[in-house]
Amino acid sequence: MPHATIRDVAREAAVSVATVSRVLNGHENVRPALKLRVQGVAARLGYVPHAGARHLSLARSGAIGVVLPDLHGEFFSELLRGIDWEASSRGLQLLLTVMHDRPGRGIDVLATMRGRVDGIVLMAPHIPQDVLVAHLPAGLPTMLLNCGPDDGDHAALRLDNQAGAIAMIDHLVSIGRGRIVHIAGPDSNLDARERRRGVEMAATRAGIEVRIMPGDFRQETGVAAATELLRDLQQVDAIFAANDMMAMGALMTLKRAGVAVPDQVAVAGFDDIPLAGLISPSLTTMRIDTAAFGARAVARLAHLVDGITDRTIEPITPTLVIRETTESLNKGRNAGELSS
Repeated sequence: MPHATIRDVAREAAVSVATVSRVLNGHENVRPALKLRVQGVAARLGYVPHAGARHLSLARSGAIGVVLPDLHGEFFSELLRGIDWEASSRGLQLLLTVMHDRPGRGIDVLATMRGRVDGIVLMAPHIPQDVLVAHLPAGLPTMLLNCGPDDGDHAALRLDNQAGAIAMIDHLVSIGRGRIVHIAGPDSNLDARERRRGVEMAATRAGIEVRIMPGDFRQETGVAAATELLRDLQQVDAIFAANDMMAMGALMTLKRAGVAVPDQVAVAGFDDIPLAGLISPSLTTMRIDTAAFGARAVARLAHLVDGITDRTIEPITPTLVIRETTESLNKGRNAGELSS
């Protein structure tokens, strides 16, 4: 039957429209035999539930909000790829908003989400936690990604930035590097602050001093930092950038200047974006499975939307990946899970 309706299914199965709706929406208060009869009729008639009507019956929009600080670079591309894949597999649409690192815009965005989405995936490492929590729409399921200190009331995924940075400094020290430069991310960004803190902790433990240079997570910052370092290469034997984009900017600048990497200067980053393993020499970095990170956020948000209570702070541990930009003096060592 072309374009069969729910009423057609109800008539053929000799049940009410409400019963057909309960069966097709997965309610348990339907007798097994009746459930099988309705499902059989629906299959025979080729009935496909109308997604919009189903969402209305469940008082849902069928959409989730995704609020991010930026879209620049491969990290956010991979994050969105994972978010979109998981949302699509669940029949959910995305409403994407970018804050562009402006806290005020982020707060305004949250206020507009109510009534438009069933829940929010929110990454706002640049907004103070107390301000962020105070402006979350009450009653709207929210999944926090790399936001401020845990408040115990919200589900969250948290990357262990500090442990990742410690592991990278330990690696550089283990291959004999003691004149390390860290190109940091912006001071307003929680991830950047945690990575810098890990660098400083590991340096203190190793008995070395690390020079900190300012950055903003963009490739151009890595270029500028490396250009400055070229004035006196005797002061540096390793560069650890707070993300891969800055690391690659530094790496390309050193290569153009004829500096041997890693023999003269080792280079490392953080995130393991896809390009990190494709450039030459390939980049040593801390791996985050960014797409899986995004997919996991949507999967947990879907449970919140279904009414499942979840206030778990789930830690995500990065993995040290050793590639050509540090490995020539470290042959034979395999990448492994970091331990803090």
